[in-house]
This record gives sequence, C-alpha cells and structure tokens, in this order.
Amino acid sequence: VSMNFTTVVEFVLLGLANSRHLEITLFLFLVTAYLLILLGNFSVISITLMNNFLQTPMYYFLRNFALLEITFTSTFMPSTLYSLLTERKTISRTGCFLQMMFFYYLGTCTLFHMAVMSVDRYVAICHPLHYTAIMNNRFCLQLILSCWAVSFLLMFPPTIMTVQLPFCGPNVMNHFYCDASLLLQLSCTDTRFIEELMFVILIIILPGTLMVTAVSYGCIIVTILHIPSSTGRRKAFSTCSAHLIVVMVFYSTCISRYIRRAQRGGQDSDKVLSLFFSVLTQTLNPYIYTLRNKQVKQALKESILNFSGS
Repeated sequence: VSMNFTTVVEFVLLGLANSRHLEITLFLFLVTAYLLILLGNFSVISITLMNNFLQTPMYYFLRNFALLEITFTSTFMPSTLYSLLTERKTISRTGCFLQMMFFYYLGTCTLFHMAVMSVDRYVAICHPLHYTAIMNNRFCLQLILSCWAVSFLLMFPPTIMTVQLPFCGPNVMNHFYCDASLLLQLSCTDTRFIEELMFVILIIILPGTLMVTAVSYGCIIVTILHIPSSTGRRKAFSTCSAHLIVVMVFYSTCISRYIRRAQRGGQDSDKVLSLFFSVLTQTLNPYIYTLRNKQVKQALKESILNFSGS
C-alpha cells in the first residue's frame, strides 16, 4: 500500500512564553545573560593570552573552556532571542538539524572539558611537585583534542541517524531549541533504536564525567583539610565550593532532563531545566572559574590601566 506524505520543510518552536509581555521580559533577561557570557568569556580569552604569567596549564584549559562556552551558547541563543523579539516561531529543517547537532556535540564537549579541568586542579593541589611534569604542553593539547574527538565519536552516530529520519508532520516542538528527543517524537517512522542508543550514550557521558569530577574534587577537599592555616583553608574552600555549586547545578539539571525515556509532547519543565544548564551556568562559569582568581583580577586591572593610559 503506497501512502503520500508531505515532507516537513520547517519546524515550529513554541519557545519560552505564550504572552507578548512575558516574551519581552524574557528577551531582556536572556539578552543580558548572553552579553555577560560573551563579555566574560572573551575577557578570559584575551587576558590569558596577553599576560605571560598566565601561560600555565590551568589557564590554557580555562581559555579553551571559554571558547567552548561561547560557541555552545551561540548555537541557540541568537535564534531564541530573534523569536522572542519578532514572534517568529519557525526554523528551517536544515537549520534545526544543524542546531541540534552542534548543541549536542558542544554540550558533550563541555562535560568532558569540565572533567579535564577538575583533574588538572587535582594534580595541581594534590601533587604540586609533579604538576609541571605531568601537565606538560603536549599532554594538555592531547587532553583538549581528546575532548573534541571523543565527543564527536559519541554524538555523531545518533545525530546523523536523526537527520536521516523522515518527517511528515506534525512539526511543532514545545521547546526553544531543536531538541533531539522531541525530533524523534515527530518522525513518522520507528525511532526506538535511536532513542535507546541516545539513552545509553548519555548514561555513559553524564554519570561518567560526573564521577571523574566528583572524585577529583573529593581528593582536593581531603587535601585542603590538611592545610595548617585556617585562612588558607577558608580561601581554598571558598574557591572549591563555588566550583562545586556550578557543577552541581549543571549536572543535576542535565541528568534530570536527559537521563530518562523520551516523553510524548515535551514538558514545560524541560524548558526550565534546559535554561539552567544552557544559560544560567554558562553565565556564571567565567566569573566563578576565572575572573574571581587573584592573578586574573590583577592582570585585568593592569590591562585596564594600560588601556586608559594609552
């Protein structure tokens, strides 16, 4: 029996709000957050590049992490802001697939990068005498390239299979970006294999990188407890606790959103969870990880003085 299907050429993203007043409010909030993300991360990149005393492995990882944060947020934020401002809810099929592919690829790379940075801090604090020998330039580069390569190898198969699925209507997603789980629900063919594959991959990525990060920070906390100076302990705990809060928010919302079977229709709570890990933590990261650092603040102050003097 042959059936005629209409191929979907665009998708409708319902977005974050259903009233014009709320859309304007959200636009102002998100555009402010996006500007802070860009300003904070570009500041991290420029400061760590221009100052010779910041050419250490820690700042090398932070600089790459800042670049990753800019690209990850830019996969969906411009289109989200545009839809809030103009009330245009549609996105082309090609645009939707590209957004989905880069969102999952860069998001996965962010998780691996956070795990690598936690290992770097573990070696620096728990094994300071061997730090320069272990974290040499070649090994740091290998770690960064591994994050990008492993993320690609893990996310390419399910995303490319999703792109090749037939879509013949409906074409409405209750989200503000093209989410893979919702795209699978819209396909007019059996997607159970892709759903299971995606679920297994996310089970490997999220708990796996979280375990590496948790063990690293656990060892760091044990080492901090042996610091004889109470002032030193307070400073170390202040930095470590700020990092842990951001990590907890990021992982808890990611796991709540993705470590479960796909639900039909999409939930408003999914959009709230997505906002937390894709916007809130991205806004805080450059200020928590880098710009609170004493060396970075001194470098920033010198850069401002040099610029104003010139």
